[in-house]
Amino acid sequence: MSSAGEISPQTPLRGGALAVTAFALAMGTFMQVLDTTIANVSLPTIAGNLGASTDQSTWIITSFVVANGIGVPITGWLMNRYGVVKVFVLSVLGFTVASLLCGLAWSLESLVFFRTLQGAVSGPIIPGSQALMLSIFPHSKRTTALAIWSITTLVAPICGPLLGGYISDSWHWGWIFLINVPVGLMVAALCWGNLQQRETTARKLPIDMVGLGLLIVWAGALQVMLDTGKNADWFESTRIVVLALISLAGFVAFLLWELTEEHPIIDLSLFRSRNFTLGTIVFCLGNGVFLANMLLIPLWLQTQLGYTATWAGLVAV
Repeated sequence: MSSAGEISPQTPLRGGALAVTAFALAMGTFMQVLDTTIANVSLPTIAGNLGASTDQSTWIITSFVVANGIGVPITGWLMNRYGVVKVFVLSVLGFTVASLLCGLAWSLESLVFFRTLQGAVSGPIIPGSQALMLSIFPHSKRTTALAIWSITTLVAPICGPLLGGYISDSWHWGWIFLINVPVGLMVAALCWGNLQQRETTARKLPIDMVGLGLLIVWAGALQVMLDTGKNADWFESTRIVVLALISLAGFVAFLLWELTEEHPIIDLSLFRSRNFTLGTIVFCLGNGVFLANMLLIPLWLQTQLGYTATWAGLVAV
């Protein structure tokens, strides 16, 4: 996978243009990260409104996370093929449209579908915003740019449960997604207006469709197995066994293909670096614990202890 951040040096922005563009890029990241946690405390409310069980409602979270995880690997190819600015702005617009559809969803199935779409199109937002943030600041201010960008990724997961709980108790749950619409339109307009003249050079590169297909198969099968295993009594169920075998076989095939493909969708050679490998493992474990707590604690508080969504959100953070 080619790097999404390969932007040729350009004259940094200055004054008001720099401040406005940096704010817009930070808000793009904030909006995308916010949506990984904002629905957590609202699951019981959404499930009750749509006539689904709380267990079924967890697909609202997992569909977004899995689709986003599958969409991120092709970000490098997209930005090299079409340009960083164009892909970032289109991703923000796609995310905005998907958020609107989520807010208007009429059933759990439609909401899960729109959340999957939302996660898939949001892949380029975080790497794109980081690359563009670094490109608009002078080289001596790169640490400032990274600090601004990092603050949004730290604050957004904290604001998610608070906003989600308050909105669910005070208004219709759909507003946890609809609030993205004005923000997304603002981010897209400001970034396109200030950055379209700084577009990167497009390059025609092949895409590893086989690797992408294998990634979708094994990651999708694994997620379905993990999400439905408890209710199906795990490996006592033939369906869970089949899903486990598909996931394992798909993962092995994916590794073998990516290690021999000239233009892999994920460059596994990066794991030859000990620091990169250890950092990835620590990040995955930490993120897993964080997201699990942000999902399970609000559900437990509301379903077992009778907390409102607002109070569950306050406890979660």
